[in-house]
Amino acid sequence: MLDKDIEQQLGLAGVCQAARLVQLIARTGDVDKQAVEASLSSILVTDADTTQQIFGQLDNLKTGFQVIVTQLGDHSSKKDTELTRYIASILGLERKLARHKKAMNELGERISHVQRQLAHTDFESPQILASLASIYSDVVSPLAPKIQIAGNSACLSQTLNQHRVRAILLAGVRAAVLWRQLGGQRRQIIFKRKAILRSAQQALRLMN
Repeated sequence: MLDKDIEQQLGLAGVCQAARLVQLIARTGDVDKQAVEASLSSILVTDADTTQQIFGQLDNLKTGFQVIVTQLGDHSSKKDTELTRYIASILGLERKLARHKKAMNELGERISHVQRQLAHTDFESPQILASLASIYSDVVSPLAPKIQIAGNSACLSQTLNQHRVRAILLAGVRAAVLWRQLGGQRRQIIFKRKAILRSAQQALRLMN
């Protein structure tokens, strides 16, 4: 059983992990496979018994908790403004989605369709990735100004990487929904910074 304080920040770690994975794909095209799989598979977990089950084991969110520690720690020189922008954009997009009932309904239907696709194909297939990417492009992205992704044009011009970026942004929004459901609010990142930081540090210690 996870500590309640850590459990409360799983969603925020998911958002931060998505932001970091998007950044890495855009810059190098190379990312941790376990982290990507955990983020993408979380989109399709719609009936979990526990919060942790959404992402699988705690280790699957290591990248996300590392981002929390770096971004909320006391060493300002280590903070990444690009990551901050991605995280803020994902959280803002989730708020728009939450107010748009029609989009929420369509999102649920489209995710159910991908769950049915999985009965006939593997999770890692390009078809599943393209389906998740199209859900983001068709349903979620139009609700707010597009998130501008900076990086290497050679990486970003590849169709596979474009699909990965959009699918992972969808995973980020899904994690933001979870964070809000657990009582998370954007202002807490400022006013409860130290408590969130302690939870992230504790989570990382449990992984060692």
